[in-house]
Amino acid sequence: MKRVFQFLLIASTLGLTWLGMMIVHELGHVFGAWMSGGSVSKVVLHPLVFSQTVLSHNPHPLFVVWCGPVLGVLIPIVLLVVSTLAKAPGFYLVRFYTGFCLITNGAYLGVGSFAGVADAGDLIELGASPWMLWVFGFLTIPAVFWLWHGLGPKFGLGAANGRVSRAAACAVTASLILVVAFEVIFSPI
Repeated sequence: MKRVFQFLLIASTLGLTWLGMMIVHELGHVFGAWMSGGSVSKVVLHPLVFSQTVLSHNPHPLFVVWCGPVLGVLIPIVLLVVSTLAKAPGFYLVRFYTGFCLITNGAYLGVGSFAGVADAGDLIELGASPWMLWVFGFLTIPAVFWLWHGLGPKFGLGAANGRVSRAAACAVTASLILVVAFEVIFSPI
């Protein structure tokens, strides 16, 4: 039975962090658009597609594109600091989420610069040098090793032998279900 809760915790954490990463990334684009006088026509957040922010007016596209990955890592870092100071239960889940946001946004730009796809391609097309994207990846990706170090037992790995917090497994699973339901209802594809 303990392996069921371990599986539930790991699978739902991965799903929730993926969706959460896309939410803060797109929130960065939205914030960038609003700060620069742009207009957002829609934000696509759906569990079956990659997220996207569509602008109807974008006077500063380079700024808006950069805001996605930059705030996509800064928001989780702020969340991590707040949860650390508050000594929040389930702190390890926030550490995992923050690491996930750092590695995905960093790799998204760093590796994406070689293929010229998505935001990385947009940044290069708008005048950003590829080395800037590599530096972003170089600064974000190594921090993941520090953030994720020692988290294995919290997810039932190693000496924990499958034992995890049942409350955490249920809470993360319920959160994932709520986010998926919200996205399916309010952001149809």
